[in-house]
Amino acid sequence: PAIKYAEHGFPVAPRVASDWKGWVSKLRNSAGATKHYLPNGGTPAEGDVMKLPALAETLKAIAKNGPKAFYEGSIAQDMASTLAAKGSVLTAEDFAKHRGEVVTPISTNYRGIDLVEIPPNTQGLTALVTLNVLENFDLASLDALGPDRFHLMLEAARLGFAVRDTHIAEPSFMRVPVDALNDKAFAKTLAAKLDRTKRVPLPAAPTPGSDTVYLTVVDRDRRAVSLINSLYSSFGTGICTEKTGVLFNNRGSGFVLKPGHPNTLGPSKRPMHTIIPALAMRGGRCDTTFGVMGAHYQPMGHVQMVLNMFDYGMDIQTAIDAPRAFFEGESTVIERGLPLATVEGLKARGHKIVEAPSPWGGAQAIRIDWDRGVLIGGSEPRKDGCALGY
Repeated sequence: PAIKYAEHGFPVAPRVASDWKGWVSKLRNSAGATKHYLPNGGTPAEGDVMKLPALAETLKAIAKNGPKAFYEGSIAQDMASTLAAKGSVLTAEDFAKHRGEVVTPISTNYRGIDLVEIPPNTQGLTALVTLNVLENFDLASLDALGPDRFHLMLEAARLGFAVRDTHIAEPSFMRVPVDALNDKAFAKTLAAKLDRTKRVPLPAAPTPGSDTVYLTVVDRDRRAVSLINSLYSSFGTGICTEKTGVLFNNRGSGFVLKPGHPNTLGPSKRPMHTIIPALAMRGGRCDTTFGVMGAHYQPMGHVQMVLNMFDYGMDIQTAIDAPRAFFEGESTVIERGLPLATVEGLKARGHKIVEAPSPWGGAQAIRIDWDRGVLIGGSEPRKDGCALGY
């Protein structure tokens, strides 16, 4: 199907068309991106049929000859030379050395639900640490859209992200084991640092002792797939090969340049990575398969979904639709739709409130009702997408 859509075209969806307009100057910095992603020198309108013939030929080569067709030979040489012209140190040999990994997921139990995440070098641990902290508070007794719930959630997330920014890296370079960071006793010490009445300074490096597509499918045998893929920023680097139509991600910006940090830029390393599909398990079976697009927001999105569904009993679509909040630096960034009383309550607790210029994140989810034998889907109204049963 990917070959068919690249070769014969696909209609551009409304949100994609709207976002595309904002990246013209970025795409014009690359001859390949201009050629393949600025048809007739501009961006496609909603409903225009977009074709990517060079990418179709690349996909055909992969379909015929497997991964080596991409990571070795003419396609790899085209990618390496395109990047070299922009000053990159990546070579064709680096592409040839690439190997994917099958990994063991990590999880935490939150009020009877096992939230399952991808391990480092991704940020899935961030969501687990945040939930471990929040488990120390009776959230169900608080208003789901009230200031107390949002205050605690934001403060716990600040701790979870501080753990991420201090520790998560290529696993072989991490100094503190994942199990120690995911420890309930460690979370209890972090929870003790929160003040329910106000925003307080929190440790910057707590230590014990970002153009994404998400989809999820559950089949008739109840096999659940939670999948996410991303170029990170919109159009990634904005650099595209002219011959083969490959657009490069900018995941390298997930590295830090601080000497001695486990996530510092270096050879044979992957950067801290933001994309994290998730599963919520109950009694050894999949209860909900879900993900939330949105770069750094994703762990916060997972936490908000878990709280909405399992603390507040929201159905899956209501859990997705509910207004969201996050933080950027010292600012608390809220979506339009958060009740005014909650906004004022957060201000009273010391939060510097900023309204998000565009919605936070984009979720898709499926719950499995084992008792009634049905699947319940929910889809993000903030983005293009749908929940579909067939």
